[in-house]
Amino acid sequence: MNKLSSSTTILASVQWFFFIFANTVVVPISIGDAFQLSSDQIIMTIRCSFFFTGVACIVQGLIGHRYPLLEGHSGMWWGLILSLCASAPSVGMTYTELGGSLALGIFLAGLITILIGTLNLVPLLQKIFTPMVMNVYLFLLAIQLILIFFKGMLELKPDGTLDIPVSLFSIGLVILVSSISIKGKGIISNFAILIGMIVGWVLYVWLFPSSYSINSSAFHFSFFPWGKPQLQIGIVITACLAGIMNATNTIASLKASEKLHGVKAQSKQYRSSFTITGFFTCLGAVVGLVPYAPFTSTIGFLESTKLLSKRPFIISGGFFALLGLIPPLSSFFATLPVTVGNAVLFVAYLQLFGTALRSIQGYTFNSKAIYRIALPSLIGISLMNLSPQVFKSIPFYIRPLISNGLLMGILISILLERLIKWPKYE
Repeated sequence: MNKLSSSTTILASVQWFFFIFANTVVVPISIGDAFQLSSDQIIMTIRCSFFFTGVACIVQGLIGHRYPLLEGHSGMWWGLILSLCASAPSVGMTYTELGGSLALGIFLAGLITILIGTLNLVPLLQKIFTPMVMNVYLFLLAIQLILIFFKGMLELKPDGTLDIPVSLFSIGLVILVSSISIKGKGIISNFAILIGMIVGWVLYVWLFPSSYSINSSAFHFSFFPWGKPQLQIGIVITACLAGIMNATNTIASLKASEKLHGVKAQSKQYRSSFTITGFFTCLGAVVGLVPYAPFTSTIGFLESTKLLSKRPFIISGGFFALLGLIPPLSSFFATLPVTVGNAVLFVAYLQLFGTALRSIQGYTFNSKAIYRIALPSLIGISLMNLSPQVFKSIPFYIRPLISNGLLMGILISILLERLIKWPKYE
């Protein structure tokens, strides 16, 4: 791999910084709103999120899996927690009870993840999460993220209708970033994401001025902001199961990185990656953060930028950690318009769909074998697009699992791979 020049390294580090930021900032804000936390508690979780995410990226890059892979808040966990918060009032559970049980469950899930690494249980997981299960996971993850970012870049008014000017601005930004990525020459194409972030931010502030800001002085550290740990057995079991399923992030990310970088990951890299992810998940449970995982979607970002060097990633992780320690900086960057971040990430993650398509090359799908990938993928997509109200009659403790298209798709794929000998049908 060619060594990057100093100027390219600086620009790549800034681009990585914005990528990490755009994937991180909305998570603690949305979770804080879901749990109805006070403004100072939300600010605390934002800064903890910045600091721990930056440090986690550095540690993973240097002594963990050693790939330039964003170690951030798991999208699978994020959706699960938001779903539980939305359902809690209907079953008479307070947010403090739910949050306390989730904190305990997430801490236990982190311990399970650490044990997977330290006891070298990765080969067992790889037997369960076969290549075809990983393929289904990549398809569903790409679709889930594209849906999230597409909805996020379309601004809605209080009455639920589109804010036409802002939505058109987002669509224009998507066209701009896509055009630079496709038609740009050399280094210009590589920095399409960075150009889109900066240009989009500046134009948005100019066209749609707002007084939105975060009070940098309001910071009061507290443990377990969601609620003190307590045992609601159904919530804890769901959390532990989600922790095991979250292992697909690590396995899929490292497998995709092996292909992208042309370097096979060793057993030690898998073990270290799981151990570090579990450690930061346990820390996150104490300060009210969504559990961690390597972002498979980073592969799409790397394929878009074509900059595979690890050095800019490490540098950006250090700067990102500083955001959690320097109040004015975190306050400034937290004002990045959400629609701008979502529009740019929408383009970046289109590459992830290409990764999913390439993952099934070499397989033969006839009228029978097609069920192997079509059934779990299409059921998962169908569940993603159903209204949460559809599942109100299902018991609360299994509702988050049944209604989660990504989790159900993975589970169905695992069952199909274990119960049917597909090679004889190909």
